[in-house]
Amino acid sequence: MNWLALRMLTGDRGKYLSLIFSVTFATLLMTQQVSIFMGIVKRSASQIIDMRDADLWIMDNKVRFIDEAPYLPPTDLQRVRGVDGVQWAVRFHKSNVNARLEDGNFRTVLLMGLDDTTLVGAPREMIAGNVADLRRPDAVIIDKAGYEYMWPRQPYRIGREFQILDRRAVLVGVCKASAPFTTLPILYARFSQAERYQAGQRNVMNYILAKPEPGRDPLEVCRNIEQRTGLMALTQDGFFWKTIDYFLGSTGIPINFGITIALGFIVGVAVAGQTFYLFTLENLKQFGALKAMGVTNLRLIGMILLQATVVGVTGYALGLGMTAAFFTYTNRITHLAGLHMTWLAAGGVGVAVLLIILITSIVSLRKVLVLEPAVVFRG
Repeated sequence: MNWLALRMLTGDRGKYLSLIFSVTFATLLMTQQVSIFMGIVKRSASQIIDMRDADLWIMDNKVRFIDEAPYLPPTDLQRVRGVDGVQWAVRFHKSNVNARLEDGNFRTVLLMGLDDTTLVGAPREMIAGNVADLRRPDAVIIDKAGYEYMWPRQPYRIGREFQILDRRAVLVGVCKASAPFTTLPILYARFSQAERYQAGQRNVMNYILAKPEPGRDPLEVCRNIEQRTGLMALTQDGFFWKTIDYFLGSTGIPINFGITIALGFIVGVAVAGQTFYLFTLENLKQFGALKAMGVTNLRLIGMILLQATVVGVTGYALGLGMTAAFFTYTNRITHLAGLHMTWLAAGGVGVAVLLIILITSIVSLRKVLVLEPAVVFRG
């Protein structure tokens, strides 16, 4: 019977391919959009992910996400260092500044000011240059995507000079970094250098990075810091989700992507359901003949579910393959790098495809279950 069900399914090549195409298209659309959504949301907290040297982030208690942090007075650093359970704490600066290139063009860049002594937060993977060169006068390091944005189609060249707010900056390295939400170039400099780039600002420290003592619970240390200083203290994971929650709740990103994902599901159900229903109608006589020969309804249900499963699995596999090919190509584009298909997206879409199969099967089964065997003998 299973062989007969597959022969019935593939007998009309046009309808069979239409069924496969509808599930493939729905899978491609949903997987692509879910993966892009997850990648963009993750970018909103990319600087938090890249911070691998510190476990705790301390900031003003009204901060809602990483890009919204007022400056803190220098005394807050000493207060945090004196809290029980804190092994060390260093200052950190993050802001957007304007850079003027050699040809006179302006670019907005994301400036990261690292502690002069420890360079906590410095990039881990260098493409050109060395992190230690940040200790040179006016030295900065730029991320790969930022370099290609500021000097497109030019080879990496250490020693380039440009200006940040009318002050000299010398490029000493190119690194790999996670793309930020706004895809701005990321510049790393010493904290004292960042202070010079922020002329006129009395305080430029907007974050304090810290590490708990070995064996101490990071959440407990965060509570100690908040009680002693009145500042907000979060673990890296806590700050990551706080930033993501802000973007999910305060932007139109979830709604826009949700609409596209829902449309992909609806298209899959509508096209696959209609095509599969018409396929069942055209094969009613065959199902009637089987009933006349004594085949039970349970067996017919199994045949239809097998047909729907073959269509669903084939379309799902093709859709995932096309999505993987799409991201393989787009990852060669600098500003789209880092967006890729995730196992969570693939699994979630797999559940959606399963629902499409079940819905189309239920619609088709109704006709078969109420079918009278005598239909095979009519005109």
